[in-house]
Amino acid sequence: MTKIKILSISVVALIILNVCLLGFMFLQGPPHPPKPFPPHREQEGPKELIIEQLHLNDDQINVYQKLIDAHQEKIKALDRNIRETKNNLYAELNNDTSAKKDSLMLSISKYQLEIENTHYNHFLEIKKLCNPDQLKYFEELTKELAFYFRPNKNQPPPIH
Repeated sequence: MTKIKILSISVVALIILNVCLLGFMFLQGPPHPPKPFPPHREQEGPKELIIEQLHLNDDQINVYQKLIDAHQEKIKALDRNIRETKNNLYAELNNDTSAKKDSLMLSISKYQLEIENTHYNHFLEIKKLCNPDQLKYFEELTKELAFYFRPNKNQPPPIH
């Protein structure tokens, strides 16, 4: 066998191998990424998840809705204050002497602290809403609260 014949057979074999590999890749389809959270739950908000997990009755749900409304109003006001303060902070970049920078940053941190306190107090109110039988469900819920309000919702829930 000559070198040219061996080279030709090798090239044909490599072409067939590449075509088979490409065909296998395209016919298999795209990989399915794992779902971070059951699909029916991903569309639910924290409200529905909490109602379901705590087994709230209709009266409790009505009170809970009022708690949510009050909580959202407080958080919206605090978020608005943070945005305004950040706008003032970044406006200081145009001044050569930024004397107000530290006080504005301190204000932002105080608003953020107030947001966290508001969240915490909101869940204390939810706990007060629970009857003694529901407190065990609330205890389980507290292990997952950070998951419900995490910034990156593509991470899986914690495993306990």
